[in-house]
Amino acid sequence: MTSTGASSSAVELATGAGPARAEVSGPAAAAFLLVLTHGSGGGTGTADVLAAAQAGRDLGAAVALVTQPFRVRGARAPGPAPAQDAAWLEIIAALQAACPGVPLVQGGRSNGARVACRTARAAGARAVLALAFPVHPPGRPDKSRLDELRGAGCPVLAVSGDRDPFGNPAVADASRVVILPGEGHALARRPAAVADAVRGWLSEVLGIRRAAVG
Repeated sequence: MTSTGASSSAVELATGAGPARAEVSGPAAAAFLLVLTHGSGGGTGTADVLAAAQAGRDLGAAVALVTQPFRVRGARAPGPAPAQDAAWLEIIAALQAACPGVPLVQGGRSNGARVACRTARAAGARAVLALAFPVHPPGRPDKSRLDELRGAGCPVLAVSGDRDPFGNPAVADASRVVILPGEGHALARRPAAVADAVRGWLSEVLGIRRAAVG
């Protein structure tokens, strides 16, 4: 844990799409709220999400790792984007109510990064972490999703692997783009590099220093 007074809890959050779940951890007096979520086919225990979460804790964040309603009910796909986004905004509102008065940073990997970008304006996010943002379906560069990344309305950090079949954002597509050599879509080989990128960028964007670890 990051500091004296840190805690961890599991909570269930009601949404119009069914219940979501969140694992919330961090100091009692958080510097900011960091909410992270998974891709369409996995959970919040992936190496990149956990690395980003630890980077947030290192900076004094309260961190919420969110399992979205479609995964809680066992669905393989997230369903229509408007319904997924509406549920996400309900999740964010509930988490902010429990952690009032601090900046919100939201993000996720792959499909979760898309959700975080699409909803950033409505959520009032200070910044977005886009891990393995899927620029296009594999083999279909004509089906670009870059409008979602570019339209977040706040600073965005995009971290991708140079071997990702879903493509890589260009430098102009986000506030900062980090392309990790040898990484694919999973971003699983170098979690320390993901954590370093997230920690360094958030400290600049939010104007805070690394918290004491204890």
